[in-house]
Amino acid sequence: MLDEARPVPSPIDALAQALVGSSDAPILLLDGDIRIVAASESFAQAFRIDVEEAVGLSAFVLGQGEWNAPSLRDLLAAALKGGGAVEAGEMDLVRAGEDARRLVIRARRLDYGDPANPLLLLTIFDVTDARLADRVKDDLVREKAVLFDELQHRIANSLQIIASILMQSARNATSPEIRAHVADAHSRVMSVAALQRQLVESGAGEVELKAYFRALCDGIAASMVSNPEKLTLSVVSDEHWVAAEVSVSMGLIVTELVINALKHAFPGRESGHIWVEYSASEGGWTLSVADDGVGMPPASVSVRVGLGSSIIQALAKQLRAEIVVDGSGPGARVAIVHPPQLQAQNA
Repeated sequence: MLDEARPVPSPIDALAQALVGSSDAPILLLDGDIRIVAASESFAQAFRIDVEEAVGLSAFVLGQGEWNAPSLRDLLAAALKGGGAVEAGEMDLVRAGEDARRLVIRARRLDYGDPANPLLLLTIFDVTDARLADRVKDDLVREKAVLFDELQHRIANSLQIIASILMQSARNATSPEIRAHVADAHSRVMSVAALQRQLVESGAGEVELKAYFRALCDGIAASMVSNPEKLTLSVVSDEHWVAAEVSVSMGLIVTELVINALKHAFPGRESGHIWVEYSASEGGWTLSVADDGVGMPPASVSVRVGLGSSIIQALAKQLRAEIVVDGSGPGARVAIVHPPQLQAQNA
């Protein structure tokens, strides 16, 4: 056992005690025998140690011996052999009748020209509250993730129920006009459901457009195409990712354009082809829906720009894009171009 008698401080020790004692951080200065040369007032206050009583004692007998921890012994031994490198470690300070405190300790051997009498400088950080806050935060994040997953599950179920009800209502409707309106509503609900599914699968707040557009077209075809072998919907796109809010607008635009093409492009015939295309270049992108139907008479071009609804115009404006309509045939093509100047350059 180490001799715990207090030696008479040398001038160097006295200077060290003055410097360390004035520190605002909890600091200990130890000699090569792990005796306390100096301790800061902040250390004494934080760990309820009498500095005057502690100087000259082994660090391992401080308090009621709670500092006599194997992790601290290993850390100090490594610091003594380290030749000036900072050693860091953690330990739980356990006092009788109190909760354990988590400490992070950094130790450095000081080189001051006397290798035979090494000194160790210890800086002690009490991270108990910070670690507790981290655990609480982690628990909240996990709880939020569970609640979010449950919410997504409920939303998916609700959308599926609504879509099923709309589909059944469309089938039972006696009026062709009512049936068409209900089928449109079903397609719009399916577009939202497809977006929700893509958001859940991506888990990153971004949506991969090719898969999203395919899911949209599959949903629309299921409710509005009686013979998918004759009337087909195709998606042509690279694997581009966009922010969720952008994909919402794009998905609604695609839904409106595809529904519009299904209604007007193939009068009196069951066969046809509709393409949903997306391409991006540096500084811009183009989203288009084209068909090989009857095209548009020149007199109706101004009407088709609005697509029978203010939805397309509003969404295009939201995306800072312009609508470009080509009805010259064969078929028709409606493109949403961003930014508008790209179209002017290509005209």
